[in-house]
Amino acid sequence: MCRFITAYFYIGVILLSRKKIYEYIVQNILPHIEEGIHVIDENGKTIIYNSPMADIEGLEADQVLGRHLLEVFPSLNQETSTLLKVLNSGKTLEQCKQSYLNLKGKKISTINTTIPIIEDKKIIGAIEIAKNITKVSHLSEQIIELQQRLIEPNGEKNKVENHYTFDSIIGKDKDFIKAIAFAKRASKTSSSVLIYGETGTGKELFAQSIHYESSRANKPFIAQNCAALPETLLEGILFGTSKGSFTGAIDRPGLFEQANGGTLFLDEINSMSLSLQAKLLRVLQESYVRRVGGTKDIPIDVRIIAATNVDPIKAIEQNHIRRDLYYRINVINIRIPPLRNRQEDIPILIDHFIKYYNQKLNKDVWMISKDLLDAFLNYLWPGNVRELQNFIESSMNMVLEEHVIKKEHIPPYVEELMMQNISLNIENELKNELKDVNNLNDYLEDIEKKIIGNFLKANRFNITRTSKELGISRQNLQYKIKKYKLECEAK
Repeated sequence: MCRFITAYFYIGVILLSRKKIYEYIVQNILPHIEEGIHVIDENGKTIIYNSPMADIEGLEADQVLGRHLLEVFPSLNQETSTLLKVLNSGKTLEQCKQSYLNLKGKKISTINTTIPIIEDKKIIGAIEIAKNITKVSHLSEQIIELQQRLIEPNGEKNKVENHYTFDSIIGKDKDFIKAIAFAKRASKTSSSVLIYGETGTGKELFAQSIHYESSRANKPFIAQNCAALPETLLEGILFGTSKGSFTGAIDRPGLFEQANGGTLFLDEINSMSLSLQAKLLRVLQESYVRRVGGTKDIPIDVRIIAATNVDPIKAIEQNHIRRDLYYRINVINIRIPPLRNRQEDIPILIDHFIKYYNQKLNKDVWMISKDLLDAFLNYLWPGNVRELQNFIESSMNMVLEEHVIKKEHIPPYVEELMMQNISLNIENELKNELKDVNNLNDYLEDIEKKIIGNFLKANRFNITRTSKELGISRQNLQYKIKKYKLECEAK
């Protein structure tokens, strides 16, 4: 939306008179967007202030309209106000973070795109499109503060009892065992690791296990999901901020500094913007970090374990991961197989989760029923181990005095998902078989031959009994026996 409006103004606004600009904005743009809009004239006074902007800043339009910007927002100045900066420079600012205090003293954080309004090569005002990130910004600050509390003054991480180790990893599938073996070898080095696994396969479990069996075990382990926050906030969280880097910024160490001596786990690194990936690459190559807005280089010793939920090669091809960053972090590569490829591990995981939730929920469940186990074995598990765990927890909450989890204990949507999945499996298997079929008639005759042969064997080649079970006449059965040369099998 912001890019569209930017282009629109560059093309059309320059040619319009001041009055037409005002009318066009009010009639055609303001009613159709959700972002906050704030427009000032060449004197810095507000001439347009829409409802979303009023909601963001907690003010009424009549408190802002006709007044100079710095009267309403005294915490800003000519340099820190994006509107005034654009008014003075005539240059557009895109996706710029701004934090400031409104007239009521409330701290506001926004991401702004600010555009000069030009008439006859003269700047006659500026328009700002703002997106409210106050809650997200506050939450990110709380996250950093909480993470800082986990680190003692001497830089060591407070003892956490519930961390994962290799003893927490359950499975005997050969590809899964291979992934564990690679992870154990990785724990003996300090090289970067790239873990590839679908959502719910246990990537952080592997990352923590590597850390807590390494020489860094007594130092911090910090995890950050790169898809959880917008780029502007993620940069400050990773690298830290320096006072004055943006309005409201304070000196604050980032996750690299907090994890110094330990491990930083970056999940869903493929969701990180390419520009931020370039900054991450520089940190990895040079072993120092510079806070956002700072000038000082801070040396760090941090091991990076990165993870992606999509194939990294495909992510490179789709321009979601920089090729140079991939080569830098892919020193040790670990691929966690999805649960659908680990069928022999499903009963083991079921038993493990039943024991876990027996203790947690004070239940006495022994097992799941055979028909439910068959359904579990035929299900594709798009959510992998996490989904299986949720299914077991949900089912055990429905169990009263019973000792066996049955289909009636699972939520209706779960059974529906499974039935859809089983039907899809059968359909895919049939499609795979038909790929090698050159002649449909031959294929159908082959199936008929197998069916008749199986019934004949089950009835010890008794023609009368077999024809009755197949629902065909004795004469027709004898014809098909000769046709498919099944009589020789009876001898």
